[in-house]
Amino acid sequence: MDRRDFLKTGGLAGLFLSVGGVSLPIGRAFAREGDDITLRVLAEDGPNSRDPHGDGVNRAALGTFTNIYDRLVNFDRIEVAPGLYRYDYLKFKGELAESWEVLEDGRVLVFHLRPDATFHDGKPVTAEDVRWSLERGINLPASKRQLSTGSITSADQFEVVDAHTFRMRFEKADRYTMPNLALTFASVINAEAVKANATAEDPWGKEWLRNNAAGGGAYKVANWTAGQQVIYDRFDDWKSGDLPRIRRAVVQVVPAAPARVAAVTKGDADVALQLPPKDVAAIDADPKVDLISLPVTNSFRFVAFNTQTAPFDDVRVRQAIAFALPYDAMFQGAIFGRGTPLYGAATDQPETSSFPQPYPYATDLDRARALLAEAGHEGGFETSFSYNVADAITADPIALLVQEQLGRIGIKVVIEKVPAAQWGTLLTEKKVPFYVEGSSAWFNDPDYFFRIFFQGDWRWNFGAFKNEELGALVEKARWETDKDAY
Repeated sequence: MDRRDFLKTGGLAGLFLSVGGVSLPIGRAFAREGDDITLRVLAEDGPNSRDPHGDGVNRAALGTFTNIYDRLVNFDRIEVAPGLYRYDYLKFKGELAESWEVLEDGRVLVFHLRPDATFHDGKPVTAEDVRWSLERGINLPASKRQLSTGSITSADQFEVVDAHTFRMRFEKADRYTMPNLALTFASVINAEAVKANATAEDPWGKEWLRNNAAGGGAYKVANWTAGQQVIYDRFDDWKSGDLPRIRRAVVQVVPAAPARVAAVTKGDADVALQLPPKDVAAIDADPKVDLISLPVTNSFRFVAFNTQTAPFDDVRVRQAIAFALPYDAMFQGAIFGRGTPLYGAATDQPETSSFPQPYPYATDLDRARALLAEAGHEGGFETSFSYNVADAITADPIALLVQEQLGRIGIKVVIEKVPAAQWGTLLTEKKVPFYVEGSSAWFNDPDYFFRIFFQGDWRWNFGAFKNEELGALVEKARWETDKDAY
């Protein structure tokens, strides 16, 4: 495990406020040399699952999956500062696969597995484990949709050639296949371990794997106290890369951000994650810590509507709110300017296809009132505005500003603070009509962005948006090979 492993663990359907970044203070003890380092990390919340295909997993769990499971391939990396890296999403390196072949114009992929790779329990990793893991992934809803974005959709595509050779077939080459195989949704799981704990009612062992691990990644779980602490020990028999220098990582949940920062300042911890934007400047001035801040260009924060629920099923209501929101106040008051505004564009016809693009909305209360009246709500209406309590540092000031500003156009807003354990399920089931959230796209291409966030019946289509014309355009762009035409 190196620093990147912890860094990973940050129609109008929604209004995008900003592109975000990752900031964290690193205690000077982090720079110790040697092969016996214990790293203490403090986080706002802890992982809620060990199942890389599980429902309702939180962001912290993605870091867990990265460390305890291998994939066939992983993204290569780019050094952005001395000793600090980010992923290169256009290049790949073997993880469980020591090599691979691209055949028949990209319609066939053949992976050759490392013959000495094992899971944490000592069982050798085989091509059957790869096949079963991918079949599990395309059969469980939380991973099925994501894998489908890389044309990984059917068990008929998978073939075990021999114990250490795995073949995949596709109707046509898809540039998103390899990137998807590098995501945690394509984690290779110990099939025998899960099958031994599956039931007739739960043939994929979802309940067991949520609370147990069955991986062979660079780290194994030594202790798991839900909501409090996870201890990862290095897997010394790991063969999928250079053995990490960090022997043990202790990740503790400390909900209060000032307490996390104070522990690093005093030398009681090495890393504190999820810093409040308002505190970044003061932390940066402290000589006892090193502040690392990285722009995350595919991460964003937004206000969303359920476009299938009244009154937000009326585009005029959504537009009215879009023109009412206090964008500058939210940008400065909630994230203290640490990002790039995604509002206030001069036109709705951008000159480039780069992602993300600012929306053509800025605060205009008169226009907001006119649209609301046109929609038949001249007197306003009452609605709830929700956020995940785990995101309260930034979400609470946004909610208060939304409540105050919408009151000026006659909309009474009741703020609902939703427990973190319920948030993911409520979003998946589309039971939250109006809310603030943050997310990111795995890949930066605009066709991928619109395919994920504005199509389909799944959690990541936050606004439950449906538009056949957009769907056809996105599908056409997905397969376009001419850059100018794209």
